[in-house]
Amino acid sequence: MSKAVCPGSFDPVTLGHLDIIGRAARLFDEVVVALGVNPSKSRWFSPEERIAMMERACAPFPNVVVRGFTGLVTEFCAEQRAVALVKGLRSSSDFDYELPMAHMNVALTGIETVFLPASTGQSFVSSSLVKEVVSFGGDVAAFVPDFVLEALLERAAQRR
Repeated sequence: MSKAVCPGSFDPVTLGHLDIIGRAARLFDEVVVALGVNPSKSRWFSPEERIAMMERACAPFPNVVVRGFTGLVTEFCAEQRAVALVKGLRSSSDFDYELPMAHMNVALTGIETVFLPASTGQSFVSSSLVKEVVSFGGDVAAFVPDFVLEALLERAAQRR
């Protein structure tokens, strides 16, 4: 059985994330969506809120599970007995950022990284950009699931 880990902060989950996760779910027997804690990123949602949103968003994929993790993703992959990491790439700058990490990960533990290009309609979408647009009153309904949009609007109102 092949298992892959799809890591990220997912603050919040976007349709671009779900596109990558869904495509990974077709390539591997099991996909573990790993919600990590990255102190360099500003968070709108707690780990528990992000996990709950991701579980709801991934419900259509029967071979996808959602887990939280701290520490190195390579250690999490070893614990999960995953054979690969799956990373989505929106642009060449994503590749430039991800490639050295992929090399380090394989050097540390032998875990391979599978890069999936973002779908054309999602290639510019990021969680950070979605939060920024919402904070200025913009409409991001085309880029996130409906229930995530509701949570974003509520959180944006609290932050004003």
